[in-house]
Amino acid sequence: MSRPKPISGYPEFLPSGRIVEQQVLDILRETFELHGFASIETRAMEPLEVLSRKGEITKEIFTVRRLHAEAEEPNAADQLALHFDLTVPFARYVLEHGGHLAFPFRRYQMQKVWRGERPQEGRYREFLQADIDIVGAENLATHHDVEIPLVALEAFERLHTELGLPPVVMHVNNRKLLQGFYEGLGITDTAAALQRVDKYDKIGGPAVAELLTGELRLTDEVAAQCVAIAGICTADTSFVDQVRALGVENPLLDEGLAELAEVVRVAQEAVPGRLVADLKIARGLDYYTGTVYETELVGHEKMGSVASGGRYDSLASDGKVTYPGVGYSFGVTRILAPLLNRGTLTATRSVPTCVLVAVDSEDTRAAAISTAQRLRARGISAEVAPKADRFGKQIKYADRRGIPFVWFGSGADAGTEQVKDIRSGDQVDADPNSWLPPAEDLHARVVSG
Repeated sequence: MSRPKPISGYPEFLPSGRIVEQQVLDILRETFELHGFASIETRAMEPLEVLSRKGEITKEIFTVRRLHAEAEEPNAADQLALHFDLTVPFARYVLEHGGHLAFPFRRYQMQKVWRGERPQEGRYREFLQADIDIVGAENLATHHDVEIPLVALEAFERLHTELGLPPVVMHVNNRKLLQGFYEGLGITDTAAALQRVDKYDKIGGPAVAELLTGELRLTDEVAAQCVAIAGICTADTSFVDQVRALGVENPLLDEGLAELAEVVRVAQEAVPGRLVADLKIARGLDYYTGTVYETELVGHEKMGSVASGGRYDSLASDGKVTYPGVGYSFGVTRILAPLLNRGTLTATRSVPTCVLVAVDSEDTRAAAISTAQRLRARGISAEVAPKADRFGKQIKYADRRGIPFVWFGSGADAGTEQVKDIRSGDQVDADPNSWLPPAEDLHARVVSG
């Protein structure tokens, strides 16, 4: 069989990269659970009509069909597709299981998602996301709009200090603020205006103004006001005065300004320098109704937003009860794949093994297995050499796998067993019932290059 060709858009990490990914997920999981978020997992497929209901995302959806299905096209209600994010399936989950959940319900979810996008760095067709959401029944207090970014920034800060990931800056805005501003200007199709303004970072203010005047037929003066508010970005609440100076009045604008000011004020005290009010952030999906978040890695801004989310007041409803919520999504693969490919992040070894137990001969393999078991019982990852080769070859085997220690003399008289640090060459007497490696060698560690 010839060497298989990789499929573009479906990243696969080598073992060292997978170690990095697992440690990232461990930190995210620990942080989420410290804040009381419960873990759930939803099915990979949803009805196509459910996935295509929210926002302009139908072109991204992978549909699913059995190989031996009937030739006739299935009814739209019966056609299944892979979920393109975790928010829409979560909305369905809440509707389906709401009678068994206690609200406000706090959930986290780490799963693969699929999108039919053109593959490029940072954009993939299959990737891992980690989401947190807080959902209420009928109402949800706005203080959760402040809580979600603080949890996210705490997780990012741990990833930075513990694993060496780049620090982040979170950009926040409020859809009420923008919608109220547009309504105050007399714009009727505010959703269309939001979608054009959301392109500000990619195409710039003048190009956005051209879209607003050319596609939406807004006047030059109104388009200029839309561009002016999009250009406001502050690390404190001074954005409020800057918006007021534009002279637009609207009750929804007032509400959005107050909500965003509270997010910025609290974050300025809790995580100074990590959050800014950025009034060009709109978020393209139409289910967002309040505060919205986008996050960039410092020094890697060309990657764009690597984590995002926002408030949604009517994403899920069964006709009797409406479930508002606020959530945030970490693009785990989007963050890690470029950093791993560039060597910015790596692991100290490609295997979890700390100790290779050498085998003197096949007759003493049982003793080597016993030594490995005693090490494992004390939390030290150990494996037994696959062959009773010369010790030099066994050491080379350990070196190729990145295993730092080799154990000799299993089953010999007490005091004659030894362990060798193959990096330094130091070899000392050791007892498998008491020996400990240096703390930094016990587990594979993530290091930044």
